[in-house]
Amino acid sequence: MSKTIRILGIDPGLRCAGWGLIEVHSGRLGFVASGTIKPDVKQTLAQRLASLCDALQDIVKREAPDMAAVEETFVNSNPRAALTLGQARGVCLAAPAMAGVPVAEYPANTIKKSVVGAGHAGKEQVQAMVRVLLPMSGKQGADAADALAVAICHAHHAAFAHRRSA
Repeated sequence: MSKTIRILGIDPGLRCAGWGLIEVHSGRLGFVASGTIKPDVKQTLAQRLASLCDALQDIVKREAPDMAAVEETFVNSNPRAALTLGQARGVCLAAPAMAGVPVAEYPANTIKKSVVGAGHAGKEQVQAMVRVLLPMSGKQGADAADALAVAICHAHHAAFAHRRSA
């Protein structure tokens, strides 16, 4: 008998972080929920990070994922923006981990290749393939679609790793 696995995908961001939850049962993907977290840009950096952490902890508690996956930060030409995004990403890694949820990380190119088949696919292509792979998800914003793509990528990679170890 195959167990249903719930995977939380997270697309880190301090202005807008996406999250998406899928279920995998007998190799089939199913949409559960998704959304975005938008900390108040008028708050201090510490307050925005705390807001992001609180929101993610609420999602983890409410949705009870079995595992989580987070998109790795790409290199940014603006060092300050890269540092701020790195701090947000740290919160995105820590929030599920603090609840005992195992967390994986994937580079953007790996995620796009897993979902679209091309590592340099555009946001529109990712959104379109998420709708194909998870028809019940409907039209998603870019951040929520990216988070669902992270979860889909992890589903593919976790299944492959499980088959190799069996």
